[in-house]
Amino acid sequence: MLFRSKAIRPVKFDIDSVCIRCLLRLTRNNVPRRHLKTSIPRNGAIASNSRLGKLLRREYFSANLSLGLSEPQLKEPALSHGSSGSRDATLSRNAFTEKLAPPMLGSQPLSGLTSDASEPPHRRRKRLKAEANGEAPLPLDASSRLSTLSSTMPAASLRRLLTTCLSLSKPRLSFLIVLTTATAYSLYPVPALLLPATTASPSLSALTLVFLTSGTSLCCASANALNMLLEPKFDAQMSRTRNRPLVRGLIGKKGALIFASVAGVLGVGSLWFGVNPTTAFLGGLNIAIYAGVYTPMKRISVLNTWIGALVGGIPPLMGWAAAAGQSATGAGDWRELLFSEGSIGGWLLAGLLFAWQFPHFNSLSWPIREEYRKAGYRMLVWTNSRMNGRVALRYAILCFPICVGLWWFQITDQGFLVTSSVINGWMVTEAWKFWRKEGHKGSARGLFWASVWHLPVVMVLAMLHKKGLWEGIWKRVNGEQEDDVWPEEEEVFEVSQSTQPRLHLTRVLASPSNS
Repeated sequence: MLFRSKAIRPVKFDIDSVCIRCLLRLTRNNVPRRHLKTSIPRNGAIASNSRLGKLLRREYFSANLSLGLSEPQLKEPALSHGSSGSRDATLSRNAFTEKLAPPMLGSQPLSGLTSDASEPPHRRRKRLKAEANGEAPLPLDASSRLSTLSSTMPAASLRRLLTTCLSLSKPRLSFLIVLTTATAYSLYPVPALLLPATTASPSLSALTLVFLTSGTSLCCASANALNMLLEPKFDAQMSRTRNRPLVRGLIGKKGALIFASVAGVLGVGSLWFGVNPTTAFLGGLNIAIYAGVYTPMKRISVLNTWIGALVGGIPPLMGWAAAAGQSATGAGDWRELLFSEGSIGGWLLAGLLFAWQFPHFNSLSWPIREEYRKAGYRMLVWTNSRMNGRVALRYAILCFPICVGLWWFQITDQGFLVTSSVINGWMVTEAWKFWRKEGHKGSARGLFWASVWHLPVVMVLAMLHKKGLWEGIWKRVNGEQEDDVWPEEEEVFEVSQSTQPRLHLTRVLASPSNS
């Protein structure tokens, strides 16, 4: 045995002094196969499994995950010489694969990462073409991602329960709704009596804003949880919703109902006691329409999209009514808060949210139109795809006159016309492409992302261009005195009625009763 040739002599080397690439090269079968037992353990587990070797080179070593391997996992007995036969070598290779798989693949099976290699050519071409045209499904929403995160936590932990409840509330959608509510609250024109120049406190109550935002978010959470509670069977049939917590069994129907009820009661109660009854009524009405009308109507008529847009337009009215309630001069009822001369700003913001819903949802639903059809949802995207594009374009154009109306009625300044026209023009351009190309060639994805950015940008621009905001800041920076709230004293002539008529020059001070 000492005089055997080097071709059949076992290769011995220190595993700690050899890099992974050299290890693969040494274990690769580069010599002609010889019918000797001693060549089997020399080839090793990696060289004998070509698919595993390709996977290691492509997925594993490129990510530098080899640093996570422990020393016992690297020192594989199958790589050293032994006198065992092919059966022992096979068992060693299987053991080495089992040791190597967990740090390399995590929680995914081996077949999941090698699906690209086993994917049929025609399906691969179709997938690549769809991705090139932008027709691939849109990214998962925050609710689905939170469901995935919740499933990795211990079953009885408080963190899992809170994460699941947050997933039920659809946090991204709730954030946009709260943003529109706060924007309407901040855009309300403060009367002269409540200007900071005449009062020692801010013009609008910060505590009221806290009750408004917290109550609105709780109402949104309740409505969204009820929406998921009513349709888990149909959510399981769609890629966009099959990862929701009720579908995955992270929480039962009873638990979801309790969460929705508690959130609804707390939300409406916060708006009632912390803001005013009109705002609380609008919050409760939003829950009822979204869960009681919009959700079941999705399986009945395509008009469900208009009902959903109506739900989206109510939060700005809530913010406007909350601000108007602090300066109400009459009874402060719903007629004064919603239908007075100064309520036009709230209705314009509600119209903006109503119009925004169509380009956003029509583009969102286009990549999964077949799933909507198979699940039984009556959506315009598959019942009349051409009209789906026209509706998105019409309501995208409608955003222009609504933003002009905010300037016309002295809600914002002239700068808002310029800045809002830029973002409105972007969405209209994408909506026009969506209509002309009928959603193909990436037009649906382009309109979706334009609508995602459109709403928060327009809301922030409206707050930055509030009427009189920058004039007041400029005067304070330069130390200029603000205009007096009351007009200066005026001199008027009065003719006194007496027995001997005389013309008296009287100095009269203008007052709230005289103005």
